[in-house]
Amino acid sequence: MFAVIKTGGKQYRVAPEDQFTIERLPGEAGDTVTFNEVLMVDSTIGAPFVEGASVTAEIVEQTRGKKVISFKKRRRQNSKRTRGHRQDLTLIRVSEILSGGKKAAAKTEAKAAKPKKTAAEAGPGAEAAGATSAE
Repeated sequence: MFAVIKTGGKQYRVAPEDQFTIERLPGEAGDTVTFNEVLMVDSTIGAPFVEGASVTAEIVEQTRGKKVISFKKRRRQNSKRTRGHRQDLTLIRVSEILSGGKKAAAKTEAKAAKPKKTAAEAGPGAEAAGATSAE
């Protein structure tokens, strides 16, 4: 299954588990982003977008592109100018392609289910390590 999404003024053909760079999106590594501007899902073409379709992706990292040098010289005028530019980019990994108005699957809540250890369970010297007491 594949989809064509639009972001940053460009179009990308994506499939689940694809990793690629796009123009900068706000967010930190590990955040989830949803693209609602889906132009095509498999053989369904939107006009302009496919209704009820979305692509869910995870931000892997915020990065920057290669440096591009812009050098201008006017011959015999003793005039030259050098400027550099690095584009801000976001590396993302596609998680799901949803069509037909389906909702994205919730991530496992293993992080939230961890109980905190009490001082008695943690052992000696645990108070210095930050364990909470049962009182």
